[in-house]
Order: sequence, then structure tokens, then C-alpha cells
Amino acid sequence: MSRTLDPAPPAPPRPSTPSPAVYRRRRIVAFGILAVILGLLIGGGVYTSSALGAPIPAAAPAIDDPAPVVAETQAVVEPGFGTWAVGATDFDGLMAAGGEDTPMPMASIAKVVTALVVLEEHPIPEGEGGPDIAYTEADIDIYWDMVAQNGSVAPVVAGSTLSLKESLEAMMLPSGNNYSISIANWAFGSVDAYVDRATAWLAKHGLTATRVVDTSGLSLDDVSTAADLVRLGGIALENPTLAEIVATQSVEIPELGTLENSNRLLGTHGVDGIKTGTTDDAANLLFSADVAVGATSVTLVGVVLGGDTHAIVREAVAGLIDSIAPGFHEVVALEAGRPLVAYATPWGDSAEAVAGEGVTVVVWSDTPVDVSVEAGSVGLVDDGDRVGTATVTAGSQVVEVPLVVDGTLDDPGAWWRLSNPGGLDAGVVADAPVAG
Repeated sequence: MSRTLDPAPPAPPRPSTPSPAVYRRRRIVAFGILAVILGLLIGGGVYTSSALGAPIPAAAPAIDDPAPVVAETQAVVEPGFGTWAVGATDFDGLMAAGGEDTPMPMASIAKVVTALVVLEEHPIPEGEGGPDIAYTEADIDIYWDMVAQNGSVAPVVAGSTLSLKESLEAMMLPSGNNYSISIANWAFGSVDAYVDRATAWLAKHGLTATRVVDTSGLSLDDVSTAADLVRLGGIALENPTLAEIVATQSVEIPELGTLENSNRLLGTHGVDGIKTGTTDDAANLLFSADVAVGATSVTLVGVVLGGDTHAIVREAVAGLIDSIAPGFHEVVALEAGRPLVAYATPWGDSAEAVAGEGVTVVVWSDTPVDVSVEAGSVGLVDDGDRVGTATVTAGSQVVEVPLVVDGTLDDPGAWWRLSNPGGLDAGVVADAPVAG
């Protein structure tokens, strides 16, 4: 029996060998893809490094500059005669004046100069009486000489001893011409030596329109201007001993009895000094007065020269004080925490710079109160950082207040940096709304 064998299956085809051209094409494609991948990696790394390391641009300040505060002009009841001027301690210039640069006889107001020159030579510690002065028959002769010249006097006792303060009280309160001479002789040896010293003292204090030729003001050649006398009154109030004496209505000195102050305005209209003056033709008054202004007070210093009588002068001074006093007022120039500057960044952070403290000033009449704000651009800031200054100006008063940050300006973080190409380019400055 015979079998028929199946034919063998055909052999698989032998793979053909690619040509060199095919190999080249494949290499080009592979290297191209690799280059793209490497480019993305390298470019992305450079961008990432640049974005993450970019410096923070400065945020510009948006400044709220408050408008000046200006009150209405205060009306003043003027004397209508002579020359006059009114100022205030701690205030530059004069509140009001008339003929203030015209020289006038100052009469016994000259004793204020005498007291200040003597106290410069022999200062009295506050609360003490100072050195003793022995009075002799020579001082009795001075007393009678002043009576003969129709000058004001205070009693003197030969053989008595008074302290310098008691002697100044006898000179200032009843305006004892005799005591002005006796004290000058004791302090400087003679009236002429006193006049030389007083002339130098006036020049040193810039009282160039004031001239003294004696100790008492009895001579009409003892002259000054209202403007100079306001400055003199301010100097007098700075001396504690003299300020106490001129504010005293009466004093009891055992050797002399009761001495009354010739200033009849003391204790009225806030008046607490300083000195009357009387010539044969006119009455004068150099005065000081404390007036309440809110929670504080202001000391006025003024003078009226050339009134017909002391009653007329007192009425004029009262009118000046009562009309000038209401012109002083407190102004809250800045409240602590008031926003004055705003900052904002492109990534949404914002902060304010606020007044670090409050400022209240006392001004007179229409003196403007102005606030100027200075603040610079900032980068990253923390709460409480100082970024500028607010300056309050009211007449001669200048108060500087720090501006401190309320809030923070932080770094925007990696995600914002990467997702905002060019957002931190140099020169980018944040715009901010004006602080409210």
C-alpha cells in the first residue's frame, strides 16, 4: 500500500536589509524629537529659574494729602488810642497790634527790666527769698527824693533787713521808685552801673527798640515799643520769682506792712500780671492773661500804652482779652491710625500706611493747619514697618508723625510667578487706589 506525502510548507520570506537612506531618515526623526524634548526641558528650566528668582518690583505710594484746615478770621476789639500789641507765649508774632513799632515812654514798666537784670546777677532759687539787703539812712534819703519828684514810693525803714524777693515786691507791687534805686545800688554799686548793665542786657535779648536811662521809668527818655514790650513780658514770665511776684495782689512784709499791687485787673479776665506804668500824661499796662482753650490754656502777653487814665486802659485791655481769647481753638490735625498712603501689588496684596500717632494743635484765628505726607515706594513690608512721615504745620508749630504699615506685602509665591510671565519684570510698579 502506498502513501502520498503532503508537500512541505514554503519557507518564510527572508527579511530584506534596509537601505542606508532609510537609516538616515530614522536618525533625523529621532534626534529631532530628542532636540524638542531637550529644548522644552532646558527652556522650561530657564523660565522657571527666571520666574522664581525675579526680584519684587517696588509698589508705588498712592498718597492722600489732607486739605488744610482754616478757621474764620477772629475779630478784635481794638483800643482806639495809643499804641498796643498782643502776643502769646509759644506763639510766634503778634495776634493783633496797632502802632506797635512806635517808641513811647514806658514809665514804671521799666522796673520789669530792673528786676530781670538784678535777678540775672542774683538769681533766687524757686521758693526762696534770696540774699538779704540792709537798708540805711541813705535809702531814707532816696525815698524822700522820689517823693519830691512826685514819683511812686514804698515805705522803707532804716536799720531793717529785707530779702531780695521782699525788696522786689516793694518795687513791683506798689511801684516803689525808691526801691528800684536802692536795689540797683546794692546789686551794681550805682544807678549808672546798672544802666550800663541794663543796656547790654536789652541788646543781648534783642530788645533794640527799648532804652532805659534810670531804674524806675520816671524819665520820659525810658522808651520802648509795644512789640518790644510784648517780648519783654514773655521774658519776665519765664523767671519763676518775677512771675510769682507780678501775679500777687498783696503781700504782708513785717517791716513794711501790707503792699498792694497797682494792677487792678489782677484776677479778672484771666489777668495774672505784669506791670502798670504812669507818666504825667498817660497810663500804661503790660499784662499777661491765661485763657482756657479746650483741655489746655494759652498765656497772652500784651501791652497798651498812652491811655488817658488807668480806667480807660483797663477797659481796653479787657476788651482785647475778651475778643482775642475766643479766637484760639484746638484742631485735630491727625487722628492716630488715619490711612494716608495705599500700596497694591500686581498679585493682589494691598496695605495702608497710617499715622502712627494723633496730633492736636492749638491755633489762633485763621492760622492754617496743614498736613504734608511723604512716603516712598516699597517692596516687601511687614505690619508696623515705617515707610514715611506726615508733617503737621500750624504757624510756627511743626510736628512730625511716623507713617507705619497696616498690613503686609508678601512674595507672590511660586505658582503666581510661573503663571504670570513678565509679571515681575524690572520697572513694574503697582498702581494703588488712593487711601480712604
